Amino acid sequence: MSEPANRLQWVDMAKGLSILLVVMMYSAFSTGEDTGGTGVLHWVIGFATPFRMPEFFMISGLFLSQVIARDWKRYADRRVLHYFYFYALWALIHIIFKEALIARDPATALSYIVWGIVEPYGVLWFIYMLAVFSAATKLLHDLRAPHWAVLAVGAILQMSAVHTGSYVVDQFAAYFVYFYAGYAFAPQIFRIADWAAANVLPAIGALSVWAIAETALVFSAGFEVAPGHVTMGLAALPGIHLALAIIGTVALCVLAVLLTKLPAMNWLGWLGSKSLIIYLVFVLPMGIVRTILLKLGIITDVSTISIIVMAASVISPLILYWIVERTGWGKFLFERPAWAHIPGTPGARQPRDTTATAPAE
Repeated sequence: MSEPANRLQWVDMAKGLSILLVVMMYSAFSTGEDTGGTGVLHWVIGFATPFRMPEFFMISGLFLSQVIARDWKRYADRRVLHYFYFYALWALIHIIFKEALIARDPATALSYIVWGIVEPYGVLWFIYMLAVFSAATKLLHDLRAPHWAVLAVGAILQMSAVHTGSYVVDQFAAYFVYFYAGYAFAPQIFRIADWAAANVLPAIGALSVWAIAETALVFSAGFEVAPGHVTMGLAALPGIHLALAIIGTVALCVLAVLLTKLPAMNWLGWLGSKSLIIYLVFVLPMGIVRTILLKLGIITDVSTISIIVMAASVISPLILYWIVERTGWGKFLFERPAWAHIPGTPGARQPRDTTATAPAE
């Protein structure tokens, strides 16, 4: 297998780990809030808290260098409009389903739709911020801003725990440094991945040391597991949190490289290749399955409920995707149609040729 193929395989594996952690967190916390209890998934998420969302952003920035030098029109179509399209479509679906149909509150649904333009809705904030981060990075690239300066400012923003009341501003301050780090440090991350592939036993040893340090810092004094959130110990301190997020992302990438050597784990790479599909959909089946389980009352163990909810939340979007692929109906849910591309970019609707000569009678 070629080197680029190897890299793509472990990146998909890392994305698979990432989406499982994201769905796990929402499954555990939503079940915990509804039941007032905690389960085993709360502890897994507690361990992963420093890097759970940062690694999603860092991995998203890994291949940015391949497109960053393109003209704004092609870049914006690929890295900005692409995400905004899926955000707008699925925010509309979520709001209509949850607020207009389930809650039967069309007025609130309408207000969410309007506010969703400037304040990202629900779990879809990640998709929204990917578009924002991509645009900001392109602007900084064109301004020739040095990586060290951008990373320094991003680190200061992250450690400052900015709270302005604007979700976009606050999330930008909290996570932009990770997205940019994925872009700026991509060569180093790929070199570490290549080293891990060639040095399996030392890589396993390094992961073990990291896991011990991560556990000690996360579960130190001040740590608390609550039904709807986890409070870290020393790992929450400014600077330490930032360092653990970056180191944890690199560790997850190393783990992904090692997992590619196990054929039995190929499903995880495939899952990672569909991570955007899962992220767009998972919260809807999550709410439905959790509500049904709690109303039935047959299962009362928080851990068991959380695991079932998580499994359903991952599988359901893939079933929907399979149905769309088999029937051809609803492809716009996961593929941008031609009209949703910027004119003149790959995939856009081609203008009608008005200069063609009409065929002779």
